[in-house]
Amino acid sequence: MDGSGPVVAFWLLAAVTLVAAGGVLVSRNLLHAVLFLILAFIGVAGHFVLLSAEFLAMAQVIIYVGAISVLLLFAILLTPRAGRDNGETKAFPVGALLAVALAAVFLFVINDTNWKTVSESPALAPEALGEALLTSWVLPFEIASVLLTAALVGSIMLARTAEEEAEDALA
Repeated sequence: MDGSGPVVAFWLLAAVTLVAAGGVLVSRNLLHAVLFLILAFIGVAGHFVLLSAEFLAMAQVIIYVGAISVLLLFAILLTPRAGRDNGETKAFPVGALLAVALAAVFLFVINDTNWKTVSESPALAPEALGEALLTSWVLPFEIASVLLTAALVGSIMLARTAEEEAEDALA
């Protein structure tokens, strides 16, 4: 990729991703926070496209934008309205201190790293990666699917009213 197009696309995607991530942090409405999170996930997928990692970009869109975000939306929309607000917390000063410390570590690592570029294509083809995901790595994916299903069932149980529970107890 030559020219200024990829550079402009990188900075535009970086700005969108960072603004969306900031929107997740400052949003008081959890539904808006999830929508900002979806935008941040799409920005990360755009960065994968710029890195010529189209498989990872599609996996990012399918898994995070498609599955995880929908699960979060279901969990939020199925909880009672009183539990949806993202109120103030007493842990803000500790979180801010940890964020500054983490930013300092990131800046140190970025400045101290020798950034080399690789010109040859990756040794692992997408077909081999797909074969590995469906053979030797199938158990972790199945465990993740059971975990996500349990989270969805838990969110439904939290959203149930006392009348619905009473109806099930009588049945």
